[in-house]
Amino acid sequence: MGLLVDGAWRDVDMRVQDGHFVRKPTVFHNYITADGRAGPTGTDGFPAEAGRYHLYVSLACPWAHRTLIFRKLKKLEAVISVSVTIAHLGSKGWEFGTEPGASLDTVNGKSTLAEIYTLADPHYSGRASVPVLWDKKRRTIVNNESSEIIRMLNSAFDAFTDVRTDYYPPALRSEIDRINDVVYNTVNNGVYRAGFATSQTAYEEAARAVFATLDQLEARLTRQRYLVGTQITEADWRLFTTLVRFDAVYYSHFKCNVRRIVDYTNLWSYVRDLYQMPGIAETVNLDHIKRHYYGSHRNVNPTGIVPIGPDIDFTAPHDRSRFS
Repeated sequence: MGLLVDGAWRDVDMRVQDGHFVRKPTVFHNYITADGRAGPTGTDGFPAEAGRYHLYVSLACPWAHRTLIFRKLKKLEAVISVSVTIAHLGSKGWEFGTEPGASLDTVNGKSTLAEIYTLADPHYSGRASVPVLWDKKRRTIVNNESSEIIRMLNSAFDAFTDVRTDYYPPALRSEIDRINDVVYNTVNNGVYRAGFATSQTAYEEAARAVFATLDQLEARLTRQRYLVGTQITEADWRLFTTLVRFDAVYYSHFKCNVRRIVDYTNLWSYVRDLYQMPGIAETVNLDHIKRHYYGSHRNVNPTGIVPIGPDIDFTAPHDRSRFS
């Protein structure tokens, strides 16, 4: 899966320690703000402007998927441009191309995402991961942490959109943060901790935690439509990108096979509810998702064969509106 070491690409994977998958922290943490002042981290000088910023994403990646969802929800397609990598993660990392659903790098003319990282820092060391939020004017990476990018998209560009829905409202922030913390550690990243584990103990620890949390979320959703009550928030979208991939990939490929999402009455209806919100289906590409995971992770699936199933109907009616 490779990484950059002092600006040079090395085709090695250093993410497993004592059988446990360990996700390396992201590096770029500047913020776009309405007036260009510094955000919670980083430096100032990144004011919200139409046409100035560009997203580099993969349709397969759940972290990048979050940013595409917020770009869609906030109607920022004409404000922030995007480049999409091909599905397969090869020996050079994420690459741009012309296969269906993908695109070329129309901003910097590069062939790989690693080259974008070295444009920002010629001596960068670390993974060249998606998403990347790029500043065309300063020609650098603003941020490569999805949880921070979606908060910028949620509020920094209000001058350029008529959408006023706030997915991180002040009154709910403490509860949103609490749920995000649990879901990230045990579900979003938990499926990776199970799938990339190289010891039985590490795998079982991660997989059992995945289902312990899913069971708790199932119970929570018997009482309310969304994770924090009657209002949809970023916590729902952060969970959604894992759930929409679960039965097609994580259940089999990552051995998270105690239950499928379709086996949960409330979670399955909840996923369909979110999927059927205007514009969201356009951000979900199961072809890229399946070809990426099954074809790229040869340490998990040595043959690279992509399964033809399962058949999943996210458009089937749901019953979540009973809480409205």
